Amino acid sequence: MDYQRAASEVLACIGGKDNIVSAAHCATRLRLVIADNGKVQKKKLENAEGVQGVFEAQGQLQIIFGTGTVNKVYDEFIRQSGASAASKDEVKAAAAKKGNWFQRAIKTLGDIFVPIIPAIVASGFLMGIMESLNFMVGNGFIELNTSGSFYVFAQLFSNVAYVFLPILIAFSAAKVFGGNPFLGAVIGMIMLHPNLQNAWTVATEGVHTMQSVFFGLYEVPLVGYQGHVIPVIIAVWVMCFIEKRLHKIVPAMLDLFVTPLVSVFVTGYMTLAAIGPVFTFIENNIISGVQWLIAIPFGIGSFLMGGVYATTVVSGIHHMYTIIDLGQLAAYGLTFWLPLASAANVAQGGAALAVALKTRNKKLKAMALPASLSAFLGITEPAIFGVNLRYLRPFIAGSIGGACGALYASIVHLGATGTGVTGIFGILLHLHRPVQYVITVVIAAGVAFALSWIMGIKEESPEEDRTEAPLQIPEEQTPVSVPAAQTASVSIASPVTGRAVPLSETGDEAFAAEVLGKGVAVQPEEGKVFAPCDATVETVMGHAVGLTCDNGAELLIHVGIDTVNLNGKHFTGHAQEGAHVKAGDLLLECDLKAIEAEGYKTIIPVIVTNSDDYQAVQKTLGAVGAVKDTLLTLSK
Repeated sequence: MDYQRAASEVLACIGGKDNIVSAAHCATRLRLVIADNGKVQKKKLENAEGVQGVFEAQGQLQIIFGTGTVNKVYDEFIRQSGASAASKDEVKAAAAKKGNWFQRAIKTLGDIFVPIIPAIVASGFLMGIMESLNFMVGNGFIELNTSGSFYVFAQLFSNVAYVFLPILIAFSAAKVFGGNPFLGAVIGMIMLHPNLQNAWTVATEGVHTMQSVFFGLYEVPLVGYQGHVIPVIIAVWVMCFIEKRLHKIVPAMLDLFVTPLVSVFVTGYMTLAAIGPVFTFIENNIISGVQWLIAIPFGIGSFLMGGVYATTVVSGIHHMYTIIDLGQLAAYGLTFWLPLASAANVAQGGAALAVALKTRNKKLKAMALPASLSAFLGITEPAIFGVNLRYLRPFIAGSIGGACGALYASIVHLGATGTGVTGIFGILLHLHRPVQYVITVVIAAGVAFALSWIMGIKEESPEEDRTEAPLQIPEEQTPVSVPAAQTASVSIASPVTGRAVPLSETGDEAFAAEVLGKGVAVQPEEGKVFAPCDATVETVMGHAVGLTCDNGAELLIHVGIDTVNLNGKHFTGHAQEGAHVKAGDLLLECDLKAIEAEGYKTIIPVIVTNSDDYQAVQKTLGAVGAVKDTLLTLSK
């Protein structure tokens, strides 16, 4: 590969060196923050020398070159552009500052809600199951002992995340805003204090007690904030603002006592006296507005929202929808928004599936098939960014399919008992009306598939969009030797002990779409990564290891998702680049709990980066033991 040409073509496609804010790289990707995204020629960039894929995520332009290659392209890119090499944290910080206030606000909401989604999902699923059991027992479909401990405890557990939601939000928000998360949790507890009237009783009982505030200036209701979101976030932001200012001005010997006391008391008073009532009013009106929109007769409003939902995913606005879901759950006991999101998501999957089945381009087919499956499971980024938006027509087909599915959901008044999960597994939140949910997603995916098939795509040849960057004389390269005798079938053991799952479960669009190569991911049980076979270590980057196996396979073992941002924190390497290792040798260790506490997934993709050299890559799913169990079987 010509690294000079690769770097020059990338530089030309992104608008030149003056359009670079910062540049860094991880084990597989060149990560750039661009000043003006409008100057990026994405189609030409996708076909530049050595580029395996292009994605935009976290405010960064991520250009995939693969292990080993990216290091050399990066070095040449820095030399040609004159840009300063930046650390991962510097690039992340630059990306966070990029964009207008609205984009930054949306990203902040995403940062707050993403860590608490597992808790919301757990309660949502259990609520759906209990609602279904209650329905079946109440209508005589089944006989069940509803006084038994399993049933009683399950009923008790089912809504716990929603009952104490302000505490979860407050803790997460304080971390995002740079405050003490435990003080944030205290603010959440204040808003749920048992001396306050439960907010869910106000509709039937009215307000029990009013309290005079600010020396008799006005009165506020002493009502809790169960189910509320926006007032909690605003209150915690105020607390963090006060706390950080006090840390700067309070003497160190008094800081431990004064800062927490003042931060909590001042914020608590302001929350109950002003922030809570004002922003509850605003939040209630937002929820009412959304409800009015999707309740427009004949499903017109839902049709429109289902159609534009995918566009909001492209812009990143979709992170705010959790607020709508939670607000509707608190107000109505169901969220009518989630079925719209499910329809829109599976529709993009249906459109991508049509592309996969119709295209003759092997690379596109290999990308579109797993991307469509990912969308059917509720993760749409691989389908939207990797396939549909790239060719536009499938994206339009998916949007129309989502609109049609949302229209049906609105007509039958379909609502979900929880939030956090869409797609196929979203049925667990609709067990009270499973048939209507199935019809909704079938309509959405079916319409999208049919329209995408009919409209087709304009398939350009790989050379058609290649940028005419100036060709430079490449440095002398040493050809890589491949063992002459290779067996027809090659087995790759698992590098870790855990549970093997499809790459779609990584949540990373590049891995899920198999842009870097085919493979599987392992949910690890321990933080030790071993060499799966005899190999030469090509790349070591703290969180990832690249291997050239003696059997000819080239592997990337990537510990966690976006763990490049940790800069090696919580990782201990035991292998050196250029070293030859034996199967079972320890490559690296990591602290899985610490990585998860930092907010990162610990799932480990194991990728065959030269999978195009093999006719088939057979994957083993389920429980696997390190080194002793086969994870992948490669056939020539």
